[in-house]
Amino acid sequence: MKKTLKILLKGLACGLLSVGLGGCFILDYLDGQEKKGNNVDPDVLATYFDGPKVRPGVALGISVTAIGAETSSHKQYFVDADGYISMELVGQIKCDGMTLVGLQKKIESAYKKYFLKPNVTVTFVYQAGQNMVSPWGTVTVLGEVARPGPVDVPSTMDLRLTRALFLAGGMTAIADKRRVQVTRCDKDGKQTKTKVDLVEIGEEGRPDKDMLLKAGDVVWVPMSWY
Repeated sequence: MKKTLKILLKGLACGLLSVGLGGCFILDYLDGQEKKGNNVDPDVLATYFDGPKVRPGVALGISVTAIGAETSSHKQYFVDADGYISMELVGQIKCDGMTLVGLQKKIESAYKKYFLKPNVTVTFVYQAGQNMVSPWGTVTVLGEVARPGPVDVPSTMDLRLTRALFLAGGMTAIADKRRVQVTRCDKDGKQTKTKVDLVEIGEEGRPDKDMLLKAGDVVWVPMSWY
């Protein structure tokens, strides 16, 4: 009975996920990994779940340990305008557009010329308010706000519209709170424009209308004419 239920649930999940994520493949893979001890290859997961990419301006924390190395190395690197970092021994490494997993393996491969079995860990380094580039992207807030410009998306990816407006210094006295517009582009360049009524969110108690923003969104706060 338990085995039959597992097969039925797996079939249902495959049907739901097959369009967007190749669900049957992922479930078969994870099922096989479960038998091996829950060690899921991050390269396989990265193929289906697209995370933030390394880009110029971001800071990276990189640790290198290896057999034959006297000490471990942990340093912070900034990706230059051309998308490179410069590391000891291996020199410049192109990393623009790579995932952390991909960059980790690339650095390990470079260090194999000097050490036996190098182990590399790569993480994003980011502190809000320190003029650092957010690896998770930005949204642009324009119009009737105190500080128009980019607002960083946090690592939790939970930037709501009201939070973005707060980080932009708040709205001016002549801002139209009922017609805030959010413009979003998909991968094909198609634009979607959404009107958000902040009065409905605040005065009428509708937090569910507080739109979740994504990197690349443009928020426009118009001027009120009355």
